[in-house]
Amino acid sequence: MRLEIRWHGRGGQGAVTAAQILAAAAIEEGLWAQAFPEFGAERRGAPVKAYTRIATEPILEREPILEPNVVVVLDSTLDPKVYLDGLREEGAVIINTGKSVEEIRSLFREKGLKEPKVVAVVNATSIAMRFLKAPIVNTAMLGAFVKAVGVIKLDTIFRLVAEKFKDKGSKVVDANITAIREAYEATRVG
Repeated sequence: MRLEIRWHGRGGQGAVTAAQILAAAAIEEGLWAQAFPEFGAERRGAPVKAYTRIATEPILEREPILEPNVVVVLDSTLDPKVYLDGLREEGAVIINTGKSVEEIRSLFREKGLKEPKVVAVVNATSIAMRFLKAPIVNTAMLGAFVKAVGVIKLDTIFRLVAEKFKDKGSKVVDANITAIREAYEATRVG
């Protein structure tokens, strides 16, 4: 098994942190994994990319993922032509949006883009604002990833998020875990 995930977001949304947490969760579950950002002239609000590779065998590559199995989109205002570029035929796209799966598929068709095999949607911004009081959607999108793709157990994500944010206090940890759970439940896959 080999899974290559490309994260698309904006500076400040936590794409890099989400990529790292997912890789750490895979390692904890006995898989091989790596995560890394793509750095440029990033600033808060600028488009950013991060990558996660998960496999049952050692991973030797270190280059950016050009043909991902999964694309996770933290900001739906990003250009679908950019985030769908290179997505494999059997691929999945998971989008932070208030739109339905069919509305997203229709948007792709209107733009003349090839539809992914799997489209998953969740309003992670709404969930983050409700529980985290900020539009930092990375942890909610981890819940959406687990719902749409599986591979990693939700409890493993909970443990690693708790570990990652423990220095920020129990309120922050609890809010993030609640956001993950809510996003998992709210994610629609089609």
